[in-house]
Amino acid sequence: MPARRVLDEAAAAAAAKQGQDLRALDLAELLGLTDYFLLLSATSERQLSTILDEVERRVREIGRRPDRREGTADSGWVVIDYGDVVVHAFLEEQRGFYALERLWADAPDVPLAVSASAR
Repeated sequence: MPARRVLDEAAAAAAAKQGQDLRALDLAELLGLTDYFLLLSATSERQLSTILDEVERRVREIGRRPDRREGTADSGWVVIDYGDVVVHAFLEEQRGFYALERLWADAPDVPLAVSASAR
């Protein structure tokens, strides 16, 4: 399964559950351990859990299961690791605190085919 397909499916799943500020970063050249990060925000723990469940369900439907899932919704940051795609889902406050976009500022953005409200 190509990494780009996993990224697109995860982004579509997050957008379908009103994930906010979706952003994909191409880390293939910078990190070497993964191809893409998908970052997204949720407004509540419940929404965060719903988004993550939908991401896992939709990506499983195309034949991929996560290598691991770390964190819990009540911590405000959950990571789903598919190997070549890593989904970072945050509550808004934690996303600002950890600032992965700043940490990986040299990573090129990857255009996502999701609604403008999700980006």
